[in-house]
Amino acid sequence: MKSWIKSGAPWVWLTAAAVSVCIIVVIGLLGLIAVRGMGHFWPSDVMMANYQEPGQSSIRIIGEVHTRESVAIERVADSGIHLDTKDKMITRYLIKTGNRDVSGQDFRWMVKPLLTDRTFPANLMTVERAEWGNFYGFLRTVMENHQVVANGDAAWQELQSRIARAEDLRRQIRSIERGELGTINGHLERLRLDQRKLEINGENTPERLALIEEERTELRQQYEKHEAQLAKLYTEIGRDSFQVEVMDGQVVEIPVSKVIRAYLPNAMTPVDKASFYAMKVWEFLSEEPREANTEGGIFPAIFGTVILVLIMSLMVTPFGVIAAVYLREYAKQGLLTRLVRIAVNNLAGVPSIVYGVFGLGFFVYFLGGSVDALFFPEAAPAPVFGTPGMLWSSITLALLTVPVVIVATEEGLSRIPRSIREGSMALGATKAETLWRTVIPMASPAIMTGMILAVARAAGEVAPLMLVGVVKLAPSLPIDSIPPYLHLDRKFMHLGFHIHDVGFQSPNIEAARPLVYATAFLLVLVVIVLNLAAIAIRNRLREKYRAMEH
Repeated sequence: MKSWIKSGAPWVWLTAAAVSVCIIVVIGLLGLIAVRGMGHFWPSDVMMANYQEPGQSSIRIIGEVHTRESVAIERVADSGIHLDTKDKMITRYLIKTGNRDVSGQDFRWMVKPLLTDRTFPANLMTVERAEWGNFYGFLRTVMENHQVVANGDAAWQELQSRIARAEDLRRQIRSIERGELGTINGHLERLRLDQRKLEINGENTPERLALIEEERTELRQQYEKHEAQLAKLYTEIGRDSFQVEVMDGQVVEIPVSKVIRAYLPNAMTPVDKASFYAMKVWEFLSEEPREANTEGGIFPAIFGTVILVLIMSLMVTPFGVIAAVYLREYAKQGLLTRLVRIAVNNLAGVPSIVYGVFGLGFFVYFLGGSVDALFFPEAAPAPVFGTPGMLWSSITLALLTVPVVIVATEEGLSRIPRSIREGSMALGATKAETLWRTVIPMASPAIMTGMILAVARAAGEVAPLMLVGVVKLAPSLPIDSIPPYLHLDRKFMHLGFHIHDVGFQSPNIEAARPLVYATAFLLVLVVIVLNLAAIAIRNRLREKYRAMEH
């Protein structure tokens, strides 16, 4: 035994066991958030049942079984339901009953023994709305201008065609509001700033003002034309409605303009459900959020996260590499250099919220305010760069992650054999040429390793971004068709903050919980994709310069 311990084998096995446990925990965690998050998009069957609590009359329940759990009978009794049973544990369901605008609540806890006559009618409909969440019930009639145009079996096909018509009109409205009208508003704002700039510079001659007014008049005419077109589209989209019988028997009229889709989950085949699932996942990835971020997609958050990380990488890599090259290759190795290295290492341990406070105070208020005073005086008192935005968020994250790049780059430079440098300089190359053509390319795998670590940390940071640019819902993306196309002064959405917002600030926690898991899973995937791209580049560079190391 002693010889076995002295051989070091136990420590090898211990290390292998620790690594195995870590891998199992990571895979288990990813599996948990993947199942709980991505399972949200599967179309669940809708149940109809009778529910009767002791001493009360029976009610009809329509909804999806959202969660089931086993609880002690005492807990059920504490909620006011006393059951005549000897079982110590009992199953209860969290049922998504929807129809929030009718019943006032989306979810209800119900105990299994009190649910009777459970059925899954094929004609039980799920309506996904733009507001107020899902609606469940039986379709009765389809109406046009409040006149019935279809009922019975013909109503379903008629409803589907009118929902498709409403979707087409909604797409046209969105195109006008965010396309044409957005561009015109952008140009009008630019003209206002141009006029203000002329006034500040004392160059507001009647001729220049007349040119601005002429362009403004033309834009306003275009605006009125699109506004009239919008009014016509809104009238057309408000034409249709349909009536639905809900679980308490009352009939509710719903405007088609408020409906995203209607489907019959109990009548779907497995192939239909798989197709529906793929469509919902794509919508989650490509659409904008709705209903205070608890419905719809998260494309703006994905876009904002990726753009933020890319800009941060472009900033932190050259700065970190230059700092590391100076410290390793040019700086005199003495007490001051050691103190600088200690300071760099300590910076990596500073809480991220401190960087956020620093970014808000220095970058946003001081630097941004100075930029506004120098280059954008016509926009005052509205700030341009003197407010949180993409640029300051990227710089703050670059500052937060630069110690990682410096340390990794220094490690890479220290591993380059001295003979490489001496050989290059012996052939007549200067020190700068040796660094640029030989040493830095050979250290590039280490630089990429530092960048991978920086990307992984930056993509998951939320606390500093809450102070320097991220918002719950950004009205527009940082990139669009309006010059200068990349708007670094704009606020943006971020996957990490989206998780925080949906999980802790949502008005409907139960409805938002699956989206928290789905968004967390997506954030992990984004980080993995960014890291895999960097790892692929690093491995390619490592193979390229491997021969030079020997």
